[in-house]
Amino acid sequence: MSRDIEPLVKPLIPSFPLDDSLYCLDPEEIAFFRRHTGIQDEVDLKTHIIDVQREAYKVAPYACIRGFDFLHQTMSKLHIYDHILKRGSEGAILLDVGSCLGADVRKAVEDGFPAHNIIASDIKEAFSELGRKLFKSSLEPILFIPGDIFDPAFLSISQPARSVPESAIPDIRTLRSLNDLHGHVGIIHASKLFHLFDEQKQLELARALGGLLSCEPGSTICGTHSIALEKGIVHHTVLGIDISCFYHSRETWVSLWDGIVFKKGEVKVETTTSTVDVGGVTFRLLHWSVTRL
Repeated sequence: MSRDIEPLVKPLIPSFPLDDSLYCLDPEEIAFFRRHTGIQDEVDLKTHIIDVQREAYKVAPYACIRGFDFLHQTMSKLHIYDHILKRGSEGAILLDVGSCLGADVRKAVEDGFPAHNIIASDIKEAFSELGRKLFKSSLEPILFIPGDIFDPAFLSISQPARSVPESAIPDIRTLRSLNDLHGHVGIIHASKLFHLFDEQKQLELARALGGLLSCEPGSTICGTHSIALEKGIVHHTVLGIDISCFYHSRETWVSLWDGIVFKKGEVKVETTTSTVDVGGVTFRLLHWSVTRL
């Protein structure tokens, strides 16, 4: 039986009723799920995915589950993905924070990142079993560690590493929290996560992840989330429900990492933007990477 971790900080976005019409996979994604599930018929594949989605939504009524975003491989579409795979070939540890059912890490393994160097983490332990159910995999080569990213016992804030840690890289198969990884992680992926929280909590999470990153040049934190043209509280009405979220702007997001989390000039921050329509509302997305110099 999975543990039910009560989050110390709850996301700002409310839940909505499920809507099967939101299901949409492009041909590349359909091929990906056919390879991993063994289900070749597209109608049967959709039925299987929706069955798992409904089960997952009972566990965690998140927008990314309702909108089937958990199916999309966000990391592989980042401008820095080739660099991520290269770091994997060099032995780097990859940590996927907010991994949900594990589409991103499975895509990385398929593309050559060594599975034994990958850690997936989310607050719901049930996501591990649901991921195996979604991908029809009885054996799980990727370590999943459940935990609350705002719980210092699981992930505490520490200063970014500026020298190689004296402690050896831990055996990740024995990990029970992320704190043993301070200064050891080569790649951190955190997509569709930061915009769930207010400004202060976004800063705390950025500092916590910054403390995990290796000081080795080329070590990278990356992801995708919603932003605004100007930093502040943004109000949306989606499906008749009013939502208020704090969004950074591209400029304030860059300065958060280059000057606050890390000293000015310690990192290179790269960004691209796109838009997505959700319930008739257009959201602006930032695709970003923070790389140690």
